[in-house]
Amino acid sequence: MSSSADPVAAAAAAAAAPARKFEWLVVVPDTPGALEKRKEIRSQHLGGLKPAVESGLLKMGGAILEEVPSEDDPTNLKMCGSTLIIVAASKDDILEALNKDIYAQTGVWDVAKVCALLQ
Repeated sequence: MSSSADPVAAAAAAAAAPARKFEWLVVVPDTPGALEKRKEIRSQHLGGLKPAVESGLLKMGGAILEEVPSEDDPTNLKMCGSTLIIVAASKDDILEALNKDIYAQTGVWDVAKVCALLQ
């Protein structure tokens, strides 16, 4: 009997295989009234993204704006959430990653209201 027909060996191989990952469109609204806090820690948030980008977890992201900007100064943008393209195996993996971000840790993001859609 070959090992490919052995159900125990097949189960062990499946358990050892890494979980399949997918691209997710993730929308994270801000907690109401968090705009000033968001602006205050924005540089820390952006600086903390490098490991997620380098690992392939984060493909891209950006702020959701309440209105069309009237100028290019980012300190005057009325941001109300974030959109991200995240590569992960599950929504739980996404939530785990989001909760490590300073926006989640300081209450800027309302992580309880995350919408994660498979692409």
